[in-house]
Amino acid sequence: MAKRPNVLLILNDDMGYSDIGCYGGEVQTPSLDGLAEGGLRLTQFYNTARCCPSRASLLTGLHPHQADVGHMVGSDDIDGYIGDLAPDSVTIAEVLKASGYATYLSGKWHVTAHTGGDGPKHNWPLQRGFDEFYGIITGAGSYYDPPTLTRGNERISVPADDTDYFITDAISDQMVDYIEQHVAKDDDTPFFGYLGYTAPHWPLHAHDEDIAKYEGRFDAGWDQLRQERLERMVELGLLDESWALSPRDPSQPAWENAPDKEWEARRMEVYAAQIDRMDQGIGRVVDALRRTGQLDNTLIIFLADNGGCAETFPAPVEYTDESWIWIPTKTRQGDPVYFGNGPDLIPGGPETYCSYGVAWANLSNTPFREYKHWVHEGGIATPFIVHYPNGIDASKNGQFRTTPAQLPDVMATILDVTGAEYLAEREGVPVKPCEGFSLCPVLDNDEGFEREYLYWEHEGNRAIRKDNWKLVRKWPGDWELYDMNVDRTELNNVLKDHPAVRGELSAEYFRWAHRAQVMEWDELEAIRYEKFGKILEEQGDKSFMD
Repeated sequence: MAKRPNVLLILNDDMGYSDIGCYGGEVQTPSLDGLAEGGLRLTQFYNTARCCPSRASLLTGLHPHQADVGHMVGSDDIDGYIGDLAPDSVTIAEVLKASGYATYLSGKWHVTAHTGGDGPKHNWPLQRGFDEFYGIITGAGSYYDPPTLTRGNERISVPADDTDYFITDAISDQMVDYIEQHVAKDDDTPFFGYLGYTAPHWPLHAHDEDIAKYEGRFDAGWDQLRQERLERMVELGLLDESWALSPRDPSQPAWENAPDKEWEARRMEVYAAQIDRMDQGIGRVVDALRRTGQLDNTLIIFLADNGGCAETFPAPVEYTDESWIWIPTKTRQGDPVYFGNGPDLIPGGPETYCSYGVAWANLSNTPFREYKHWVHEGGIATPFIVHYPNGIDASKNGQFRTTPAQLPDVMATILDVTGAEYLAEREGVPVKPCEGFSLCPVLDNDEGFEREYLYWEHEGNRAIRKDNWKLVRKWPGDWELYDMNVDRTELNNVLKDHPAVRGELSAEYFRWAHRAQVMEWDELEAIRYEKFGKILEEQGDKSFMD
């Protein structure tokens, strides 16, 4: 009897659709490019536009509100917005563990409101199906001194004598150790590995040698580089040549008029270095699979949790507020940390806490509009690579698949490939049915599957797609309608020309929203302000940390 396949699920953080090499970007990603060349790439796979809702949906096979992470992991005390994985949901790890798999997580968790080491842990990884866990419980932080660093159920610190610690490397190396240790003790038991990188989420932290690889690479500026990416993507076959490049974000200057060009280019160099370092680690993990004889029988899936992040920070100041654990007030060496963006603050080292800004996020999401938070294509389109030599015929290596799909389909696909049974109950509580559809027919020959609609909602930004039609709204604006076959960059709103399509899709969206526990954003905001607004006003608005 053939051994059941292993599964390695790789998720990275805040990366645009076209940043990596095999999707047209400038970043050198030979490991991911190799997986794509030896597997398949999906051109229309979608996340949910934000980190923790995407993670909740990916892990449970539900829409994020059904998993109670409809916004973030701070509880609004409303069904769908509890900010903590729902008790009537099950994770991929729980399903596979019940089916005889060993389960390992290295990296970012970010699906529970309870992050304190002494608080409740009912939704920590070990209580949610993982045998081993190393990583962070929260969403982001210093790469040199990460907050909420945890092993198993115990909070830990970076060893004082580890002067080279960098969380991207640690996440990669821990997964290598998990694989090697698993095979050494029991290579007959299949395993599920969840590799959750924080890269390239802000802050812009990277090794000098990685940054140096990109010196001068972005000096041409965002306008020219967006056009060059578009041309590479068309040449690769990712995009239809008839789809126009979306305009530069109107809030940003033309590159020729941009101040502080050297500093701007440095920001993108560091961002690229973050992805590069992640790709190096993925290469080590793939090598571990190869060395241990597991590679051919491992289903590897790679994707990102949302589009490029346009969150911006104020002018840099020495950071002294100890109430936010995501931003340290001192480096591990005791030097002050400076938070914010400005040409006097050169990103890369542990003493800086910067983001790469709107214009570079616009490049990351080439050729699309919008960013993380929004459900236009720039916020939800992700690279999606599948590598599975024992399950994908080698004659198909390097091909694209164009069928639209979204996060709940990952659970359904893993169940199909492994033969595991979705759980009907968890701790005596009936579980919501999986919302996904197996991608196996799509991977085989790009045939469509049973799904009729795809749905999204985040912070009032909402969308629904059926076939070539996408109805989308950027809150608090009106509905827009796009024919994705001829206008995937969403530049020609044809809403007025197709009232029947609008009627069908809007009615179906609201049916889904009711079923999936989605609230109208203005109603939720009113409730949230009543509960928390005055406190936030007293403390100062820190919404940039969402």
